[in-house]
Formats: sequence, C-alpha cells, structure tokens
Amino acid sequence: MIPFKNRFHGHSSLNYVYKNGQAVRCHSMIIKTAANKHRQDSRIAVVIGKKTLKSAVGRNRIRRRIYEVIRIILPKLNGVYDIAFIITASDIINISQQEMIDQIEQLLGQAKVLVKK
Repeated sequence: MIPFKNRFHGHSSLNYVYKNGQAVRCHSMIIKTAANKHRQDSRIAVVIGKKTLKSAVGRNRIRRRIYEVIRIILPKLNGVYDIAFIITASDIINISQQEMIDQIEQLLGQAKVLVKK
C-alpha cells in the first residue's frame, strides 16, 4: 500500500485530474496525469468501476496490485504529479505482476512522468 500522503482525498481534486490531465491508454487501463506545483508529494488514485468488474473482491485485488507497483515506481517520478489509473478491462486481474509492472512503466514513460534510464 502506498503512504497516506500519496493518496487522493475527496472528489474535487480527482475531478481536476479528469478534466485537465493528459491521458495515455493501453488495452486495459488509462493513465491520466497532471502536474501539481502546489504539493510536495505525488498523489495516486486507482479507479475501477462496477461495470468493469462486478466483484468487490476482484476490484480490491487489482487495486492492491497496482498500488504495490506504484510503491516501487514512486521514487522514479521526475516531479510532483497527480496520477489517476482508470481500469477499463477486467482481464487485468489475470496478468502476471511483472507484466503489470512493465505495462505501468511503459504508460508512465509515454506520459513523460518517469525519469529516463
């Protein structure tokens, strides 16, 4: 799980990312990023709708797996960003952890949020 300071609190700040964020997508998820000059720490949210996956257990499992990947990747961010992961396909529950890491790193790289290697 990521620290409390790196999570969103309330809907208004998440709505800002939805409206003003830059979107990068792949088959199973969309990542919206918005630079945030007013904060010292990046904030992360994982959004999975009931239409995507009916089971709350499955939604929470996906959320926990993505938060674990983000916990590892968080120090590699090149600035302070608000990032929303919007899950659009339920098949993400069946991919391996390494595939998920690669997919998230690729999307964050496309959004120019990660430090270049």
